[in-house]
Amino acid sequence: MGFSCGIVGLPNAGKSTVFNALTAASVPAEIYPFCTIDPNVGMVPVPDERIGVVKERVGSPKAVPTVMEFVDIAGLVKGASKGEGLGNQFLSHIRGVDAIVQVVRCFKDPNVAHVSGSIIPPRDVDEVNTELILADLELVERQLARAEKAFRGGDKKRDFEVKVLRRAKEVLLEEVPLRRVEWTDKERRVFIPYQLLTLKPMLYVANTDEEGLAGETPYVAMLEEKAEQDGVPVVVLCGKVEAELAQLDSEDAREFRESLNLLESGLERLVRAGYRLLSLITFFTANEKEARAWTVRGGTRAPQAAGKVHTDMEKGFIKAEVISYEDLLKISSLIQAREKGLLRVEGRDYIVQDGDLMYFRFNP
Repeated sequence: MGFSCGIVGLPNAGKSTVFNALTAASVPAEIYPFCTIDPNVGMVPVPDERIGVVKERVGSPKAVPTVMEFVDIAGLVKGASKGEGLGNQFLSHIRGVDAIVQVVRCFKDPNVAHVSGSIIPPRDVDEVNTELILADLELVERQLARAEKAFRGGDKKRDFEVKVLRRAKEVLLEEVPLRRVEWTDKERRVFIPYQLLTLKPMLYVANTDEEGLAGETPYVAMLEEKAEQDGVPVVVLCGKVEAELAQLDSEDAREFRESLNLLESGLERLVRAGYRLLSLITFFTANEKEARAWTVRGGTRAPQAAGKVHTDMEKGFIKAEVISYEDLLKISSLIQAREKGLLRVEGRDYIVQDGDLMYFRFNP
C-alpha cells in the first residue's frame, strides 16, 4: 500500500459526502449523526498526466496510477476521546494513517442540522482538535506510567522515553497538538509505537456550497484565517459538486467544471495537497505489460524505491537505469533514449527524483 489519510470532522460536516466523491463509493451519507459505523476505506487514484507519456514512450498497453488511501470514520462530538458518540472506538481506526484530513462545514443548509446549532468554522476546528489532543493525552499518560514504573524497577534504558513522554504530556495539557513542537529524530522514534494523532500532519478541507466556491460566504475566509494561525494548509471544495462530478464521464465533468470556473476538481486538489503534506513524490516503471506509478517520500534512495516494486528487488539491488521525465519528453522511444545517452546508470546512493522512469537491476 502507499500512503493514507484519515478523514475526521464533526457530524454533518460532509465527511462522507467528500469520501463518496473521492472514491465514487456507495457509503451512507445520511444527514444525521453517527450514520457511519464502520470505518470506510477507499483507494483514490492520484491524478498525474505524466503516466500517459510514460506509457506512450515505452509502448506499454496500459497505465496504472499510484493511489492514496482514505479512511472515513464517524463524526466526532465533544467527549469523543472519552467514548461519547462512540468516538474513541473510531479514533482508534485512524491511528495508523499517515495524515489527517479534517473536513469543516462551511455551508448553510436548513435541512442539515449543525451539532452546535450554528456554523463557526474556527470553533468547529478547535472542537475536533481538542478531542484528538485528549485522546493522545490519555494514551501518553498510560504509556508514561508504564515507562516510569519500569524505570523505577531498574530499567534505566527507559530514562529517555520517560523524559520525552513527560514533555509530550506537558504540551498536550496546554492543548497544543504535538506536531506544533520541534522534536528530534531520536524523540520521534519514541513516539512511533503509539501512533499519536496530533503528531500527524493535518489538512483542513473547507466543505462549502456553490456560493462559497464563488467567495460569497464568510465561512471559508474564517477557516483560512484559522488555518494560517494553526500552520495547516486548506483545500476549498464543495462536497455536493464533487459527488456530482464523480458520477459523470470525463467530458461531461470537464464541461460542468468549466461552468463553475473550476480548472480541476476539488478532489484532485485534495489529493495533490495530501501529496505535498506528506512530502511525497512519484516515480515510474514501465515494460511490455504496463506503465505504473509508485509513491515514495522525497529523499528515498534507489534500493528503497526498488523495494516498493518488490522486496526482492531491494534485497538484491545492483543498480538502476534512470531517465528523468524532462528527458523522456525529448525522445519518442527508449531506444532513442539509449542512443542519446539519456538513460543513465545510478547506484545505491541515488536519491529518486519526482518523475523518474526507473529500471531496476537486481540479483533474484
